[in-house]
Amino acid sequence: MEAIPIAGAGKFRVIAVDYRTLPSNHYPAAIEDVAAVYKELLKTYRPEDVGIYGCSTGANLTATTVAWFQKKHLPTPGAIGLFCQGASKEDVFQGDSWYSAHALMGGMVPSPGQGFPDSPYMSGTSPTDPLVAPVVSLDVLSRFPPTLLVSGTRDMAMSEIIYTHRRLVKAGVDADLHIWDGMWHGFFLDVDLPESREEYDVVTKFFDRHLGKSVPKKGRSIAALDPQPK
Repeated sequence: MEAIPIAGAGKFRVIAVDYRTLPSNHYPAAIEDVAAVYKELLKTYRPEDVGIYGCSTGANLTATTVAWFQKKHLPTPGAIGLFCQGASKEDVFQGDSWYSAHALMGGMVPSPGQGFPDSPYMSGTSPTDPLVAPVVSLDVLSRFPPTLLVSGTRDMAMSEIIYTHRRLVKAGVDADLHIWDGMWHGFFLDVDLPESREEYDVVTKFFDRHLGKSVPKKGRSIAALDPQPK
């Protein structure tokens, strides 16, 4: 759902990572799977020629994987994309959009202080651990590659995405933020929307600008991390 549009629009080689999730697996199984794919890609590609992006859970996984690479002394990829979620803990949504998005989409507005249900996958982890929530550490964020952030004004995670962008900028990272008016969580998974076509163009141009500046497109690869049930 995420890989095919970008492969078609950007003519990149896009690899969809089938990472482990619930109910049989828990943190950090998914990160270990992405790292395994990344290490295999590094046998063929330079790190600066590899990008990683994901939507929702996949966005958080992208951010935490970059932090994991730092811990394991793996080279930083050329660029990443955080779509529909920021770099906070995977099951954390805070800020105005957590409430306003439900109202704008016709849902029940959460009560004050009512957060997103804790994810069993994240059992035993802390929202203040930079490996779980890179946004808490400017040192970790400062070593992030160029980052593209995407949201819609009706996305429950928009506040988290805006906060992540602000922290990345504070950390000195080249970070681009694009927000589509009236769009919801993961809106671009509907390929027929005009806004989705715009999003594909933004993503394509971003990775085209940052990946493999000295090699043709056939020498670049992107890993797409699809959202999974939390």
